Amino acid sequence: MISPADAQSAPVASRFIRLGAAMRGHGIRVGPSEVTDAARVATALGFDDRARLRAGMAAAMVRRHEDRATFDQLFDIYFPAATGSRTTAGTPADETELREQLARALAAGDDAELDRLAAAAVELLGAVDETEPDRGWSSARTLESVAPQRAISAAHQQLRATQEGSGGEGNAQGPGSGMAPAASAATDTSWAVNPWDRPPIRPEQLTDRIDRDELRRRVEDFRGRVGTETRRRNAELRDRDRLAQLAVPATLRQRDFVSSGERQLAELRREIDPLARKLAARMTARERAGRGSIDVRRTLRASMSTGGVPIKPAYRHRAPHRPDLVLLADLSGSVGGFSTFTMLLMQALHQHFRRVRVFGFVSSTAEITDVVHELPPGTSLTSWALSTPELIGRGTNSSYGWALRTFARGHLDAITKRSTVLVLGDARNNFGDPNVADLERIRDRARHIAWLNPEPRSLWGQGDSAVHSYSAAVPMHECRNLDQLRAFVADAMPT
Repeated sequence: MISPADAQSAPVASRFIRLGAAMRGHGIRVGPSEVTDAARVATALGFDDRARLRAGMAAAMVRRHEDRATFDQLFDIYFPAATGSRTTAGTPADETELREQLARALAAGDDAELDRLAAAAVELLGAVDETEPDRGWSSARTLESVAPQRAISAAHQQLRATQEGSGGEGNAQGPGSGMAPAASAATDTSWAVNPWDRPPIRPEQLTDRIDRDELRRRVEDFRGRVGTETRRRNAELRDRDRLAQLAVPATLRQRDFVSSGERQLAELRREIDPLARKLAARMTARERAGRGSIDVRRTLRASMSTGGVPIKPAYRHRAPHRPDLVLLADLSGSVGGFSTFTMLLMQALHQHFRRVRVFGFVSSTAEITDVVHELPPGTSLTSWALSTPELIGRGTNSSYGWALRTFARGHLDAITKRSTVLVLGDARNNFGDPNVADLERIRDRARHIAWLNPEPRSLWGQGDSAVHSYSAAVPMHECRNLDQLRAFVADAMPT
């Protein structure tokens, strides 16, 4: 534990600066003032109560709720709970004893015991190489060996036994026991004939569910404690700044769309919708800002005040309108992880433009506007696309050249002078003809066009990438995460 006297030392003071730099590296906006405030908070609160210190520094440095999880992991690296081994007397000797103690701690809800057992589990099972402790520690290895979810059943039985022995409501058939009365639903099947006669959920059943949900929450908390312990131990073996960069997952704003899992979909959807609304608003504002042709009658009338000299011409006002949007999306396997983001973006844009038409392609192009409307949000389109004949006219490998040709031949009338075209794809053409001429035809018919590429810029032009050919015809933007999508909306689509 860091003492108050150590808090004034240069090494500890530098940790605030390094913590701020690590947070910026993960896309969290932290400036010198926030770092200074965090140091002042630590001076005021002291270092004795670590939970209080964590909460105080988070209040000073974190602005967005979704950044708190990243801050907590970085805090554990730069302000660890202790140094060295934390095992004490009573440490379990093997996995079986560890799991038994874990079940008792889960049933009792003992946070201190859960913290001790997390340290013991890492010490016992978390070494990457037992013969070489300096190689580090692994939370995944620890949790795989402990399998804490297997302790839920034993913990629930202990919790139920405790409730039964409390002398209150708990008994073999009372609330909190999780036990059904002898005359259970298994012997009363009248509801199977008439569903309206289904017996209501009994209080003891509801309590049983609540108990199990609470035990699952405690198991997740234990998993987090194991992760904290492994980061603490690894920080003693390796450079903290390097560990903060590699061992802490990227925030949602910086996480690549291709690697976002189901857990991030709901958050991703909430972030994409306001960006789609902003994109539509900026494009509409740009249309309104443009001036029409000179209004001769109003110009001559105004010139009467200057002796008939038309010093200040009057222009016709353009009627504001919502622009049209045409999306051309690569749905091949090479951007399979990107298709979920593509689906979310398409559905979000539908709400904010006058008309949206969506075209997908693998090796040939077809309109999929109705499909986008009907599929559930967040659905991956790749597996669907690879089984759709209209999209794989020349095989299941992506062919941008032929896809552009089939679009230009069959769907070019979808683009008008009021249309904005967004192309979504990695521009990997399997060494085929890029067919830039048809892309230029699309560009010349559209009012605006932009290409969003999910690949890192460092990979553009390598292998079968035709980026350089396409970027010479239309502006291409790297769009791998929410930060880059925000930058595109703010900068690449000016008013």
